[in-house]
Amino acid sequence: MRIDRFPSSPSSPRSPLSSLSSAVTRRGAAVAMGSACALPALAQFRVEITGVGLTQLPIAIAPLRGEAQAPQKISAIVQADLERSGRFVGVDASGVALDESSRPDLALWRQRKADALSSGSITRLADGRFDVRFRLWDVVKAQDLGGQSFVVTQADLRLVAHRIADFIYEKLTGERGVFSTRIAYVTKVGARYSLWVADADGENAQSALSSPEPIISPAWSPTGAQLAYVSFESRKPVVYVHDVASGRRRLIANFRGSNSAPAWSPDGSQLAVTLSRDGGSQLYTIDAGGGQPRRLMQSSGIDTEPVFSSDGRSIYFVSDRGGSPQIYRVNAGGGNAERVTFQGSYNISPSISPDGQWLAYISRVGGGYKLHVMDLKSGAVTAVTDTNADENPSFAPNSRLIVYATQQQGRDALMTTTLDGKIKARLAGQGGDIREPDWGPFQK
Repeated sequence: MRIDRFPSSPSSPRSPLSSLSSAVTRRGAAVAMGSACALPALAQFRVEITGVGLTQLPIAIAPLRGEAQAPQKISAIVQADLERSGRFVGVDASGVALDESSRPDLALWRQRKADALSSGSITRLADGRFDVRFRLWDVVKAQDLGGQSFVVTQADLRLVAHRIADFIYEKLTGERGVFSTRIAYVTKVGARYSLWVADADGENAQSALSSPEPIISPAWSPTGAQLAYVSFESRKPVVYVHDVASGRRRLIANFRGSNSAPAWSPDGSQLAVTLSRDGGSQLYTIDAGGGQPRRLMQSSGIDTEPVFSSDGRSIYFVSDRGGSPQIYRVNAGGGNAERVTFQGSYNISPSISPDGQWLAYISRVGGGYKLHVMDLKSGAVTAVTDTNADENPSFAPNSRLIVYATQQQGRDALMTTTLDGKIKARLAGQGGDIREPDWGPFQK
């Protein structure tokens, strides 16, 4: 849980629940405005893809002409993106020289069992920028599926690779790719806490905030321009909204007691928050520009971790009103709450898929904490991990992947997984305590 402690919560430092008395637990983080403190050792991640999907499209991503002399290996980034999605499997594309103007021998690629082929080139221009071009082929149907060209600085080469992967993904699946979106997460190294914004593969991380003071619960706005979070810099939890581009922020909730767990409405007009201003931790909504909060309901228990449904009509949240933490749903305007989770005695950290079909959450199983996914229509629940310290799931904007924090082989890690758990990618940090990822929206 982000801040509040349920009576039945365990004392393990890896528990997804934290308490105000401990101030900073594994879910804590810190922030101070002003100059960011760069932590280079944490800024880069390594993608390790494991698992085998049942229906994967074989694709050959040929090295771009001129790529050997380029500062980024575009084809490798594209292939890693596509494989991480769980929808594609790479086919060996070595030994054949191609670029975007080539007419490939599709019979050769059919022999290599490829259903699709991408080829292109990268050229350094006189002004130092790079001209990147590519073309996609449907090998089975012998069709040219089009391509794109970009002229960018060296700093944007990774973004170009992600956009190429998005183009390929959408052309071949009919769904929008998420590779050029961003994630936010928090780290703790020694006594220093940082909020990072990174590419969806964990690379190219930039420190948005860094300080010895705690921050928790980063949450992207629907436009991807802002992050809401909880800061302890005034020695109590207070909700801020931070403009990612400029670094400016505004105070949203600083009422008596604790102010925690911000969650944006889909239209960005308001935030759901947990406040203890009137006694106990209860749910409120507040305008995104600030103002007086509106209480959703009365409860004798702890209500926290709100998250809006994709249509904005409901709010899912965690409450111990029934004796143990479970996930409930209430009308966004308030009213009576309806229990959602019934499998397991301890369920927290709800996340709703943007398409409204899925609920991801953390369930305590045999003393461990595991990521589960529920089909909201049927109520069927699937455990998708074999780790025991999962926390804070967040859906990709196309609803096809989930990012979460965990421990694997004794190390903190960010992971992505397909909804069935068959394909996982570890975005493994080089050190530090990694927590609370939130996957940003499609860029507007």
